[in-house]
Formats: sequence, C-alpha cells, structure tokens
Amino acid sequence: MTTAEVFAPAKINLTLHVTARRDDGYHSLDSLVAFASEGDRLRLTPGADLSLEVTGLFAEGVPTDARNLVWQAAEGAGWRGHLQLDKRLPHGAGIGGGSADAAALLRALSAAGAEIPETLPLSLGADVPVCLAAVAARMQGIGEQITASALPKLPALLVNPGVAVPTGAVFSALETADNAAMPQILPNFRDPAECAAWLRTQRNDLEAPATRLAPQITRVLSDLRATRDVLMARMSGSGSTCFALYPTLKAAHFAAYEIGTAQPDWWCVATELT
Repeated sequence: MTTAEVFAPAKINLTLHVTARRDDGYHSLDSLVAFASEGDRLRLTPGADLSLEVTGLFAEGVPTDARNLVWQAAEGAGWRGHLQLDKRLPHGAGIGGGSADAAALLRALSAAGAEIPETLPLSLGADVPVCLAAVAARMQGIGEQITASALPKLPALLVNPGVAVPTGAVFSALETADNAAMPQILPNFRDPAECAAWLRTQRNDLEAPATRLAPQITRVLSDLRATRDVLMARMSGSGSTCFALYPTLKAAHFAAYEIGTAQPDWWCVATELT
C-alpha cells in the first residue's frame, strides 16, 4: 500500500429510535442515517511503527495513542505506519467523529486489498459499520444491521454549541428504552420538503436526556427552528450537534450566516446530506 488519503464524512442521525435495552447492556436502535459533505481527513503513510498525528480545528484534546479509535482500527487490521488526522469535526458531538475516522481508515485499507476482520468494525463501536458504508442507510440492532436507503440530497445546517455530551451519560439518562421503531417500510421521498415532513413524524429518543445534561441544545434547536425557510430541526445522535433541513443549499448558507453572526463561538456549517 502506498500513501493514501481518505475522507471521513460526518454521520447525521435523521432519526434515532431506541427500541430496547438488551440483557448485555447494549441498546437496540432503529435509525435513518445520512452523511454530510463536511468531515475529517485522514492520511495514511505505511511504515515500521504505528504513530498518530492530529491537526486541525478540533485537534485539541484528541488522543494520539491507543485511546483513539483510528489507532485501534489500525491495530485491529494489522496495519503499521503514520496516520495524520485533520480533525475538522467537533468530538463528543453525535456526528460520528472518531467512528467516521476509524471507518475511513478501514475503507482505505480495504480498497488497497487488505482483509479486514469481519467483527472488527462493530467491535470498535456501534456507528463504525454504518460509517464504513458511508451511504444513506437504515441502521438497526446494535449497529450491525445496515440497509441502504434512497434519500434525496438534503441541504442542511449543522450547529454545535461547543459542549461535549458523553454518550454513556445520555443513555443512562434515558427514561425508557422500550420505544416504537420506525415503520417497517420507509417512504420514497421526492425532495427535501417531503423528506422533512416525514422526519417530523419520527424521533430522536436521545434528544430529551441529552438536553437535560446540556441545556444549550435547547437554545440551538430554538435558533435553528427560527431560521428562514427551515423545514425541520433535530439533534443528531447523542448530541450535542443539531441539524436543520432546508429546501435549497442557498437557504442553508443563509441560515448559517444568520446563526454564525449571532453565535460566533458555535460551530456552524452549511452542508449537503446524501
């Protein structure tokens, strides 16, 4: 394998239904996932030893040793060399982050002909299998059941208030894990407005417990819902990043300017979900 560069797109949970708590402590999920045009970048340079360098806007606080999922993915795949991670996504943010980075590494190794142990992606985290696919999909079970879904391109605005929300704490604060799943058959959506209208009838069951832990999420959602032409807004994953959908990318960029001007300390990115 020669030096390779790979993109790790942000994962957005358009829905996230928690349907059961299993005897092993894991939760069963039913989630419709899309991927953004915004993400981290990873550069792989083969070598004798494993090393990791993290740069970028959100490099601070990211471990550069075996605590990092990218490192764990490389070790699990038996790869050695230097990893350079350009961290453009906030961490502890509910948009894939480390899972997307680990999946990007595995995707690059697979493309180069490496054999990836079948159990490795899920062992790294529930989001890694869907991030490995990196296409719009329905994610079920504990993350191991992935079904590709057809979605229109969705102009979106991603906003994070700069507060990390630990996933474990959010699940612990969940009042009930026995919630309804999405419909067995998902609709075919013609455009963003039709998709958003259906999404409004669905849920993110982690939004309420995350909001109790990080009240700033309430302000983010309120500000998103007040933007011009907004179709719907919701928290992604276990938070604290929230997203809003718009009929056009121009409307998403206008909303990004509006919120970014009012809240300059927030991470605010207009993107397209596919």
